[in-house]
Amino acid sequence: MGGTVLVTGATGRLGGAVVPKLAEAGYEVRAMSRAPRSGGGATWVVADLTTGRGLAEALDGAGAVIHLASAPYKGKYTERVEVEGTRRLCEAAREAGVGHLLYTSIIGADRVPWGYFGTKVRTEEVVRAGGVPWSVVRAAQFHAFVDQAFGLVARAGLLVVDPAVKAQPVDVRDVADRLVRRLGEGPSGRAEDFGGPEVVTMEEAARQWLAARRVRRPVVRVRLPGRLGVAFRGGHLTTRATPAGAITWSRYLQEHPRA
Repeated sequence: MGGTVLVTGATGRLGGAVVPKLAEAGYEVRAMSRAPRSGGGATWVVADLTTGRGLAEALDGAGAVIHLASAPYKGKYTERVEVEGTRRLCEAAREAGVGHLLYTSIIGADRVPWGYFGTKVRTEEVVRAGGVPWSVVRAAQFHAFVDQAFGLVARAGLLVVDPAVKAQPVDVRDVADRLVRRLGEGPSGRAEDFGGPEVVTMEEAARQWLAARRVRRPVVRVRLPGRLGVAFRGGHLTTRATPAGAITWSRYLQEHPRA
């Protein structure tokens, strides 16, 4: 396919999967970081979304941007990176003549009343108004995130689940594949969902996790309260959109004996 693509958030879990897949697809990859790095089949550039330092240089000659940078659950810093930083990125990309800005968000971000989801919605709005042809891919929760969440909860000696909550966890490798394909298809001007190959209840996922990790914990059923519980039980963490990923939760657990 060719062309130069800047990847923000290249040091993150998803960035680590996207960068090599872009290189395999024939793109010239610029991987963005706040500190000097090397390797991974990419040309590394130093830039900072919170200040704008280095953005113009990082974008010079780039035809597209895959925007993965995030800072979840870090208070005001989250806003500085994700909303204000994206605004700076859009301004610099517009000035550089970038032809496609591809942003990753979360399935249900516009329907689930959770603070960080609201941040993703505000950032989507910045992308839409940024003056650069755009696409948004809303991904489901990553397998590794679910894995770590169960591990943290299990430290309390039990796993609390709402059996009516359903999710559609997805593997970062599948998301990376979808992003590379979405890039090749050009800007869509819309948000699309991308989930895993199966919908599982919170209880099913928890019991599979316990079996795979060989951990003994009682599973306690509790109905999640409030608007958040209503949104989760309403299926807003799932999608019927196609294409979808191929790697199941059980396969992930087999391939990753520990988180």
